[in-house]
Amino acid sequence: MGQVVSDAVVQEQAAGNGGIIKNGREILLQAFNWESHKHNWWSNLEGRVADIAKSGFTSVWLPPPTQSLSPEGYLPQNLYSLDSCYGSLQQLNSLIQNMNDHNIRAMADVVINHRVGTTKGSTGMYNRYDGIPISWDEHAVTSCSGGKGNKSTGDNFDGVPNIDHTQPFVRKDIIEWLIWLRETIGFQDFRFDFTKGYASKFVKEYIEESKPLFAVGEYWDSCEYAPSDNRLSYNQDKHRQRIINWIDSTGGLCAAFDFTTKGILQVRNDHGSTGVNESLVISLTSLVLLEQEAVKGELWRLRDPEEKPPGVMGWWPSRSVTFIENHDTGSTQGHWPFPSDHVMEGYAYILTHPGIPTVFYDHFFDWGDSFHDEIAKLMEIRKSQDIHSRSAVKILEASSNLYSAIIDDKLCMKIGEGPWCPSDPEWKLAACGDRYAVWHK
Repeated sequence: MGQVVSDAVVQEQAAGNGGIIKNGREILLQAFNWESHKHNWWSNLEGRVADIAKSGFTSVWLPPPTQSLSPEGYLPQNLYSLDSCYGSLQQLNSLIQNMNDHNIRAMADVVINHRVGTTKGSTGMYNRYDGIPISWDEHAVTSCSGGKGNKSTGDNFDGVPNIDHTQPFVRKDIIEWLIWLRETIGFQDFRFDFTKGYASKFVKEYIEESKPLFAVGEYWDSCEYAPSDNRLSYNQDKHRQRIINWIDSTGGLCAAFDFTTKGILQVRNDHGSTGVNESLVISLTSLVLLEQEAVKGELWRLRDPEEKPPGVMGWWPSRSVTFIENHDTGSTQGHWPFPSDHVMEGYAYILTHPGIPTVFYDHFFDWGDSFHDEIAKLMEIRKSQDIHSRSAVKILEASSNLYSAIIDDKLCMKIGEGPWCPSDPEWKLAACGDRYAVWHK
């Protein structure tokens, strides 16, 4: 087993998060997809707040709110302008107020790895920020992306100026902006985009100074593949350890999306590159077409050699934000999609297991009433049985077409085509669907 930092070690450091991580009873909603900017989004979401609250979501991840050269929001320019393709500042304020009234926290998508300039610098790149708030010059841009700053502390995001977080004046301005998002606009949680682009110690500083109630980072790293046939390796310890090391470097203040669990749950086999450009497509890893998934016959992968879940969930569950799909992996981008005919098996897994589960907007609102109601039922069971981020998992079966487990001795579940049910009559069926079932006492 890799080196894991215990919750006790980081509890004092994480005290500023208001106890959200310590409590561990969060359920997140990613409330957008790649096309949301086309649909008057802030107003659209406001009409769904009551349903979101009734279903039990505690935090809603919103798309990047700032003015951006790309309509999706991931090429920010004027950080203090919140009139975007998703709607006006007034509409955003109304949405956040409505969410507050329903006891739902708004999570801001914080894109601070890169920033598009307004005017050309000495190299001919748009890496000066004249005429807008936070009017940096070329010294705010890393030397490896055409600026006069220092070398990047992470991976480069090609084609745009990368922010040099080693500069004290840059960090000061970012912290002031994050505090403004919190105190003036009303965001309570932060999601840090493309965190491989800058050192995790800066995320730690930003969280310490701006004090979000909850924070999660996107540390998307390539899984481990066997060199002989490019199939996903059974042992993904190196992959999850890299994510855990990143979390640890934030002082445990920031959780991370559990890409290890997603990768294993939908196992990918390399049969040739898709040709995805890492920088032009949100700087993602080089991904491949899928041919076979764990949920289609490799469920044995869901038990590691120590009888634990094989993702970040198995080593540091309180910092593992589990998910099935997001705006990059699915939606109209489809860079790493979960098999659509097995989505409910995926939710039956993450909504009954430890970690902090995330539901994708499309599945909850766009795939019809059946998916909405089945996901909501699993959420209801999770809450009624008090399953939380640190719940204990006892894996009973992990074979090709069957996975079953008991969680906290309160809940029992199975996924896969294989027939199975608990033998003790005290277990009562609580929910079931295509290739999944959940019981509780």
